[in-house]
Amino acid sequence: MFAKLLTLPYKVAVCSRLWLYEHGWISSKRLPCSVVSVGNLTAGGTGKTPVTMWVAQYLAGQGKRVAILSRGYKRKSRESFLLVSNGNDILAGPADAGDEPFLMAANCPGIIVAVGADRYQLGLWVLEHHKVDCVVLDDGFQHLGLERDLNLLLIDVTDSAGLQGLLPFGRLREPLSGAQRATGIIYTRVGNVENLEPIRQMVTSVVGGLVPSIATQFEAQTLVCENDNSRKHLGCLQGISVLIFCGIGNPSSFRVLVESLGALVVDEIVFSDHMAYTAETIRHIQKRMEKAKAQVCVTTEKDLVKVKQLWTNLESVCALSLGIKFLEGQDKLEKQLARV
Repeated sequence: MFAKLLTLPYKVAVCSRLWLYEHGWISSKRLPCSVVSVGNLTAGGTGKTPVTMWVAQYLAGQGKRVAILSRGYKRKSRESFLLVSNGNDILAGPADAGDEPFLMAANCPGIIVAVGADRYQLGLWVLEHHKVDCVVLDDGFQHLGLERDLNLLLIDVTDSAGLQGLLPFGRLREPLSGAQRATGIIYTRVGNVENLEPIRQMVTSVVGGLVPSIATQFEAQTLVCENDNSRKHLGCLQGISVLIFCGIGNPSSFRVLVESLGALVVDEIVFSDHMAYTAETIRHIQKRMEKAKAQVCVTTEKDLVKVKQLWTNLESVCALSLGIKFLEGQDKLEKQLARV
């Protein structure tokens, strides 16, 4: 009861904002190009970054000129708008751009990446300088000030408890009824649960059965090694003792992934999401690695882009590169994207 009372101010603020948009007291604006949004209802990691990259790369593969617009969460740069990549060159580092926009820029050659809090104004700014057919909004579900042609909602099936209550005691950014705005539901980490149906039925009871349902699983593709700028086969981790560390929204899923590759996890360090690594942090990790007698440290690509400048011996650290495996509904998603 006490927890519900403390949640009440947040609920009133969120629902009031939604009501103002729904009833036209605050209007959304449209960019002069197609817009696809990728987002979620919960705080934390549902897998927005790999899905955003997949959507952008798919559209680019269809001949579209694509730009990814991101907030640039926890970036240090003060500019209202920052061009992270012009499609040919990366123009800002992870500190100035934010770790996720930098990672998207590094993994999406040919695609523009820009950051700014106001996605509509950011979009206009990008369009002033670049020819763009389609914009992909990273973490755009709650950014109601910008109209979109597709509204893709990600739901992590390993975090059903996260759908039970609003922040600050639950993980919902807004009520579950917000899922009704989605044009497609992408369930992530489906391979990590025995049965998708309970959570799908919960969502379907809100959105109805006409919204396309897509089931996905994140899978490791290669091992990224910065010491020689190479990508190695995942079999390299089989039977190897490793220390894992990460600063992501869903750290437990990372451990599951590493162990599924046959690595022996002898120690684990979990940092807060979007961790700002320092030389002291790196020394702490390396001491833990030595104490645990780990042969190598394994982290995420998102973390590696931030630690590689601080790590003295890059041979001792590597990262898993993730991709998306569609278990169901890929044709539905591609059909929607074909209309953009």
